[in-house]
Amino acid sequence: MYINGFVVAVPEGNKAKYREAAEKFWEIAKDHGALTQVEGWEADISDGKVTDFRRAVQAVAGEKIVFSWVTWPDKATADASHDKMMTDPRMKSMSMPFDGKRMIFGGFEALLMKGE
Repeated sequence: MYINGFVVAVPEGNKAKYREAAEKFWEIAKDHGALTQVEGWEADISDGKVTDFRRAVQAVAGEKIVFSWVTWPDKATADASHDKMMTDPRMKSMSMPFDGKRMIFGGFEALLMKGE
């Protein structure tokens, strides 16, 4: 399994818009091979002494942190889907309710996964 992980700051008032965009993104990702998508809306984020989620994305007052990930069968599937998803007309018509320049993201190989 391969995981694409994301952290982004979303204006608190854009929660419904973010969810709507995430729902649309899931349909695109699923059609291109994604297995699962999880979107976590900030509930309890502490300020760290050195770094934290807020600093990582330069969050400002009034923004909430979203922690998200998409799983794929393997890195090859994730990599092959990337360009296809970016050129998918559904993706081009989406507007993101956050500043994408401050999003952090990366790809990860599953090291351990337990439970559901």
